[in-house]
Amino acid sequence: MDTLKILELIFLIIVTGMIFSKLSKILHMPDVVLFILGGVILGPRVLNLINAESYPIGNELILTFGAAYILYDGGREIELKVLNKVKLSVLMLATLGVLISTFITGYFSSKILHIDFTYALLLGSVIASTDPSVLVPLFKNMNISDKLKQTIISESAFNDAAGAIITFSILGVITGGVFSLQKCIFDLLITAGGGILVGLIVGFLASTLISHDKYAYFQEHPAEMGISAVVGAYVIATKLGVSGFMAVFMVGMVCGNKKILNMWVPDEQYVTQTRFKEVLTIILRMMIFILLGTQINFTVLSKYWKEAFLIVGVLIFIARPISAFISVVFDKKANWNFREIIYLMWVRETGVIPAALAGMLLSQKIQHAEIISSVTFMAIIITLTFQASTSKALANFLKLNKA
Repeated sequence: MDTLKILELIFLIIVTGMIFSKLSKILHMPDVVLFILGGVILGPRVLNLINAESYPIGNELILTFGAAYILYDGGREIELKVLNKVKLSVLMLATLGVLISTFITGYFSSKILHIDFTYALLLGSVIASTDPSVLVPLFKNMNISDKLKQTIISESAFNDAAGAIITFSILGVITGGVFSLQKCIFDLLITAGGGILVGLIVGFLASTLISHDKYAYFQEHPAEMGISAVVGAYVIATKLGVSGFMAVFMVGMVCGNKKILNMWVPDEQYVTQTRFKEVLTIILRMMIFILLGTQINFTVLSKYWKEAFLIVGVLIFIARPISAFISVVFDKKANWNFREIIYLMWVRETGVIPAALAGMLLSQKIQHAEIISSVTFMAIIITLTFQASTSKALANFLKLNKA
């Protein structure tokens, strides 16, 4: 019966995803917005065809593997020559930027919700990171500069680790521990650094086995090797206690820059791998956001929607602009112009990782977890409908498209 339930889940999601993907093109709306709507319709509040509580393993598997593979796909889009020019900006956005966003959002949340500042900070940390599963496909279809595109994508990969570590540090204080800035920084370095190391090793081995002139024993299986590398890197990193998402992103970066290592895949295998990767990414995006839609608790959301709306407004119009500006303005090597900084201050979509953190708080029955969950889903809905849908128009308005 468990197998049948998971097969039923996959069938419902893919069929719904195809229908709403077609609808998104007709309505000229971001597909992820309609995927969430599809999830709401399939979920327990409407048709009750999908209930995440009935598919705990399938739900977790789809969210985890989906986020990991999409991060891998994002890593493949990164060119090391471009990333080298903006590495300081990416580092600052993914660390200092997340901290600033957490504190600003937390401060206003404590005033708006009238809750203890520690829990307000916890809320701020949960929604501080951005979502690669939205940003990677979004910027594939935009003609902005590689510098700007890859900064935003790289930030979304690196800031997940920072957001999770800050969340767990604050949670530790709430459950009786003592907050230590030194320990928080140390944990970030170990978690991120370990993930980078695992990703580099797995990525190099995977690339060697499909593209080295002497050791390409699996040259005819590049797509299969990609999946193996993603799963392997995530599992190894997680078992070592470091960032699995960071590891898969680095695997993607290595695999996407094989020419630097004097490795390449024959054209026939490259085309096969690319087509497979694109189709799998589309399916995974459908699954992730339809499942997220099924989990929106409208009872709690209706109770706190005004407060949640105000907090998301703070996140979009105060926390993000301030954190992004401070993070990039001093990076002289990146040579950011005012229009590019404005764009960085605007683009920040909330998605899978914040939803997963909010779900974890609910499962642990942390005080105010329902409020945090409501704000998180409000942030997902608003940033995906409002910011993602206006990203292309803003780029045109700021004249950021390449000639």
